[in-house]
Amino acid sequence: MRKAASLIRAGGIVAFPTETVYGLGADAFNPVAVARLFEAKGRPLFDPLIVHIADFSQLAVVASSVNRLAGRLAGRFWPGPLTMVLPRHERVPVIVTAGLPTVAVRMPDHLIAQDLIRRADTPIAAPSANRFGHLSPTRAEHVLAQLGDRVDMIIDGGDCPVGVESTIVKIEEDVCLLLRPGGVPVEDIEAMVGPLIRPSETDKPESPGRLPSHYAPSVPVVIAESAERIDFHREDAGFLLFRGPQVETPAGRTEVLSRKGDLREAAANLFAALHRLERLPIRVIIAESVPERGLGIAIMDRLRRAAAGAIVGEQEGVR
Repeated sequence: MRKAASLIRAGGIVAFPTETVYGLGADAFNPVAVARLFEAKGRPLFDPLIVHIADFSQLAVVASSVNRLAGRLAGRFWPGPLTMVLPRHERVPVIVTAGLPTVAVRMPDHLIAQDLIRRADTPIAAPSANRFGHLSPTRAEHVLAQLGDRVDMIIDGGDCPVGVESTIVKIEEDVCLLLRPGGVPVEDIEAMVGPLIRPSETDKPESPGRLPSHYAPSVPVVIAESAERIDFHREDAGFLLFRGPQVETPAGRTEVLSRKGDLREAAANLFAALHRLERLPIRVIIAESVPERGLGIAIMDRLRRAAAGAIVGEQEGVR
């Protein structure tokens, strides 16, 4: 950890675990180091980054103001998988925010992530540690396979317990906008602040994960409404199921997210299962829909972006 923190302070980039997915981090106040993040990932400069902090004192040097609503959400959900988009402090380089007047901030709930930020003594800008648009990494091996020697160091902290990226909300005075569903269920936030506003997608995203096609494996993804609509006889397909079906499925080409139907378990297993499927000699991944409640909202968001918006149709393999 001392070596990793030293690399961050020296302008290096380090992959590290969080409770959501692995992040690729650089000193948030070093624009040259942040530029290395974009280069390593192949990430377009118009896509803003999330700045990670370890304590509330760091929030004051990242955001220029924090109103009462933001303070309430931080007090309830930090540390944890919630990112808030707030007015940008002038110290934050514009490359971090893609030129926007706002900055995305979160406090990760992971001992290694917090330790790295504290040892580096700086907020850390960190997108997910993968090639841009590809599957997010929930294990160190996923980072190594996608980025290899593009990073200075990978800290192996085991599996990420949440398994999907953070929920992102934008705070505008007393209004809360949902920019991306994620690790904090939308219902939990709405229980505190009331219904969230869901803005339309834009060409210039206000936060990460807003592009229509994202989180995609190297083979096409098709989404089926239910397991009953999937043709399991298709020999060139891999299958991603929410729960095990009542019929026999190809054992070597089927991933089940949660046999108990637990959405938290399903979220934690999502990206690892997709990583395993994309390594198989298949032409398509057929994914079963999950219930859109709790973390199921985040899972379906990721599947839809992986499928570039292709929900159930008359595609081959889906009845």
